[in-house]
Amino acid sequence: MKLCTRLICAATLAALASTPAMAAELTGTLKKIKETGVIVLGNRDASIPFSYYDNNQKPVGYSVDLANKVVDALKKELKMPNLQVKYNLVTSQTRIPLVQNGTVDLECGSTTNNVERQKQVAFSVGIFEIGTRLLTAKTSGVKDFADLKGKNVVTTAGTTSERLLKAMNAEKQLGMNIISAKDHGESFLMLESGRAVAFMMDDALLYGEMAKAKNPAGWVVTGKPQSFEIYGCMLRKDDAAFKKVVDDAIKATYKSGEVNKIYAKWFTSPVPPKGLNLNFPMSEEVKELIAKPTDKAAE
Repeated sequence: MKLCTRLICAATLAALASTPAMAAELTGTLKKIKETGVIVLGNRDASIPFSYYDNNQKPVGYSVDLANKVVDALKKELKMPNLQVKYNLVTSQTRIPLVQNGTVDLECGSTTNNVERQKQVAFSVGIFEIGTRLLTAKTSGVKDFADLKGKNVVTTAGTTSERLLKAMNAEKQLGMNIISAKDHGESFLMLESGRAVAFMMDDALLYGEMAKAKNPAGWVVTGKPQSFEIYGCMLRKDDAAFKKVVDDAIKATYKSGEVNKIYAKWFTSPVPPKGLNLNFPMSEEVKELIAKPTDKAAE
């Protein structure tokens, strides 16, 4: 009996040891998700084609699809096939505080990974790389940033483009009147209505705004990029276990080649809400990011 008891104990201990994600062993965000049965994803309402609302007010986009790959990985890791997903709307100004205070567990949108933000939050491996450029009417006469001297220029508040534009204005004494709108949709409205001659933002987002314009053919993305920036998904700092699940899920999507289908779906095919095609082929920078994933900033 003693031998049998020992064998039973040994088998029990072995089974326990092989369980990868026992609630008692979990910490940080993984523990929170296991205990609540919910993951909260931060979403944007107007970052086409990364994270925005479709006609049914459902979050959709390239970054949303990648976030859902993380959710699938969490379901397996935590043995929670019925893990519930809740979305929490964030803006450029609120996204970092809402991740920091625990309201949002993972924010996958169009957030640049930079050194300054790394002091406040952690980032996944990069999910996209952009250049900051200008959107303007084809008839505006604006070809590059030097043409903005003394003109009204709009950008979105709380973005790296806002910081770059203000620094450029001061350094080069361009005398621009910089308008900071609350989101990308409002920024484009300022441009479309003639209150600004150009809209500075990440090139992929500018193509997204152009695609939903009343007359997409009347607009052009132009100007020498003022920065190259890598987008990442944001999560809380010092949470290595959760970050590993997030990174591994994104890397697996890259390695399998599935990212190519996701990219084509959002950048070279018709997208909601108007069924327009952004015609934005994958850049060499994005191809490099997929081939060699990194969580380092571009700057």
